[in-house]
Amino acid sequence: MPETGLRGAQCPATPRERSSHPSPRSRRGDPDTLARLVAVLAEHADAADREAAFPEESVDALRRAGYLGFLVPTEHGGMGGDLAGLVETAQALAGGCLSTAMIWMMHCQQVDVLVRHAHSGLLDRLLPAVARGELYLASVTTGPVTGGHLLTAAEPLRRRPDDTSEDGGLWLERTAPVVTGGSRADGFLVTMRAAQDAGRHSVSLVYADRSALTVESTGGWNTLGMRGTDSGPLRLRGGVPADQVVGAPGGFRRVATDSMIPLAHLGWSACWLGAARGALRGLLGWLRGSSAHDTTSPLVRERIARVRLELELVSAYLERMRERVDEVRAVGGSLDTPALQIQLNTLKLAASELSFSAVDRMVQLAGLSAGYGAESPLRLERVFRDLRSAALNYANDRLLTANGSLALLDRKVGLL
Repeated sequence: MPETGLRGAQCPATPRERSSHPSPRSRRGDPDTLARLVAVLAEHADAADREAAFPEESVDALRRAGYLGFLVPTEHGGMGGDLAGLVETAQALAGGCLSTAMIWMMHCQQVDVLVRHAHSGLLDRLLPAVARGELYLASVTTGPVTGGHLLTAAEPLRRRPDDTSEDGGLWLERTAPVVTGGSRADGFLVTMRAAQDAGRHSVSLVYADRSALTVESTGGWNTLGMRGTDSGPLRLRGGVPADQVVGAPGGFRRVATDSMIPLAHLGWSACWLGAARGALRGLLGWLRGSSAHDTTSPLVRERIARVRLELELVSAYLERMRERVDEVRAVGGSLDTPALQIQLNTLKLAASELSFSAVDRMVQLAGLSAGYGAESPLRLERVFRDLRSAALNYANDRLLTANGSLALLDRKVGLL
């Protein structure tokens, strides 16, 4: 795979107005721009799914519109978006193309990690490039030995053999079975065992620019759904400066519980809900104009009501959990408590299961041709396949087991 650096030539920088107090509109983006982006994503969604190809046109549209910098603070040239805007935008984008929305959301997750845990020097180097659309970030956290266990790592960071400076450089060699959008990423946030003599739970997070690495694709991505995420396996090898460790060496748990985990569960859930919500919007429009279904039928209305019930529950839990994360962050509190971990895990569990169930009900209601057919304009078949992955994207079985253990520690049974 050829190495590439930042993509400034493709996305020229546009100076942005700097403000330490962005308006609510700037913290959520411009509605007209967002509507245009959703239309672009919808236009290219079928091709990305059919060809199992990275949605280049859609991601480039997000680059040009400045949406890679959605969570970048305005002082670094970004949009200064907040979590409420992130959740809202992810839902809208997923209504156009769930694969692209997930790519964007996971990039924003990495930006949040940098904003909250990288030192100022690294932020000054990276965030302006992110805001200009030059730096798309991918996450490397899975491993062939550790699987999807986020808080462990097998492959160690080493001192760079050819670096004799006092502070030293770092050398990483890393294999990952799943890296969303990794083949197109301009930079990576990579979990590594903190040192050769460190245990697997002593994990460091390090930023590596693509131009500093040899990036090798070790397999393809040909799946039932989420085909446009290009989440195939990669092997990374190269040297990085020692000051590109994000957070304390060996201190990845704090980074994960404060940023990576909550952003994943909020963002994934918003994307899944947005895809199902978009599908329902299309189905209801079709039902209103269809002579094949009697919308006055009690059975039809009961089925619609059950779909709406499931999406309302996801939406309510998502919004309350987003508020809770904001509340804890506002006072500098910790999300690493049994009750909050249970609630974040519950959000992911509920969103993944209920969003998929809702689309399953929609397929049943629309019928064999309109609901299950790949050529149907409703595109329920594609959303059904995409949302089947939700329970597998950090396996629900693992989260349920974790919640059972955490519930034994939460003596007060602190419900959301």
